[in-house]
Amino acid sequence: MPKPPAPEAQRSFTQVLVNTFIANLTTSFLWQCVVFWMFLETRNVMITAILGGAYMLGFAIFGVPFGSWIDRTRKRSVMLTAQGVTAVFFALAAAIYFLTPREVLLTIGSAPFVAFVLMLLAGGIMESARGIALSTVVTLLIPDGERDRANGLVGIVNGLSFMVTSVIAGLAIGQLGMTTSLVIALALTLASFAHMLTVAIPEAEIVHADGAPKPVDFAGAWRAIREVPSLIWLIIFSTFNNLIGGVYMALLDPYGLSLVSVETWGILFGILGLGFLAGGAFISKKGLGPKPLRTLLVVNVIMWIIGGTFAIRESIVLLAVGIFVYMALIPFAEAAEQTVLQRVVPVTKQGRVFGFAQSIEVAAAPISSFLIGPIAQFGLIPYMESPEGRAAWGWLLGDGDARGIALVFVLSSIVGLVVTIGALASRPYRTLSDAYAAASPTPAAPAPGDPLPPTTTVGA
Repeated sequence: MPKPPAPEAQRSFTQVLVNTFIANLTTSFLWQCVVFWMFLETRNVMITAILGGAYMLGFAIFGVPFGSWIDRTRKRSVMLTAQGVTAVFFALAAAIYFLTPREVLLTIGSAPFVAFVLMLLAGGIMESARGIALSTVVTLLIPDGERDRANGLVGIVNGLSFMVTSVIAGLAIGQLGMTTSLVIALALTLASFAHMLTVAIPEAEIVHADGAPKPVDFAGAWRAIREVPSLIWLIIFSTFNNLIGGVYMALLDPYGLSLVSVETWGILFGILGLGFLAGGAFISKKGLGPKPLRTLLVVNVIMWIIGGTFAIRESIVLLAVGIFVYMALIPFAEAAEQTVLQRVVPVTKQGRVFGFAQSIEVAAAPISSFLIGPIAQFGLIPYMESPEGRAAWGWLLGDGDARGIALVFVLSSIVGLVVTIGALASRPYRTLSDAYAAASPTPAAPAPGDPLPPTTTVGA
């Protein structure tokens, strides 16, 4: 039987999850409000593509620096600093919003538009350091054998914040407007920071088996990944998924808003977020089984099938059912990757590895997001509105105003499905599965007062 976490560690983990919920709610709420507001004001899918792509690009750039910082620093300090800096950037974004005429702020490429987006991006990206730190906190506080269930709880928290965000963002923009939404976001940011001041994370001195990492330690992250056979394959596969996933990031909101009002879309998307909770709750109770990597790939097969079918007819019911199932499967994919890394990578190197994985994996999403916005706006959407496009694809996609976006979903999902099935039959999949099964469980970090291993050195 897996060893349960110590009561003090369990309490700390619960408090960190609560704080993560508040922080995720803050960032997601403000970002979703901005996406809704800018699209509804301009009706231009390029704006949603630019916003989504820029957000993911920032994650890619700062993943390794954040990971190196996390490996050098106590996790509580990381979370406090990240939340404080986020509050500053969100306050600067609010100042730009209040001081700039709306027509100027909504002009793509104008100085206020760029400054406003950059401040929001900086705040959101800084907040992403918490996500990397949280993955290491699971290893720090939770014993091996229980970490898949702990990752399921993280999925529940992420799903709950997503669900609540979608509901209140749609209602806030539809009923209160962007001004009130900004004020709400700032209040939530400060509440998260204040709560984190009360949270304790039991952690000994920062321990490094090979010396303290550099502030931006790409080489150390790469060495840690190369030490595990075929681990780079897992990162490459997730990178490919994000390449295709950038399509959904850019176009899902415009597609939903073409079918229903912003209030309805926000409420519906929030309700569909119950899928996240359902998936996370299942994992927290049952775990992922002895082969989490296989779970990751099988789940992706199902997700691509769903992604290729939920828009084949312009039906909000079909879209809602598809998204619910899709969201229920996301926690399985995320928890599976986290569980593999938490076992095969030493805790003293996990910040860099998680950061490196984030940088590489999310770098693909901005590429597809930036590309698909113009392609959809100027190519596929007009094509599917033409008699030629309807004649060629009407048998599959039916009629409606958003058939161009539906065509993008279908083509992207076909590519993802083919690659995932190929991955299941590949040698790297078998090699990494064997490495996971053979790996000695990564122990939790020493608790305060425990002696440090004699071969370690203490970093600053």
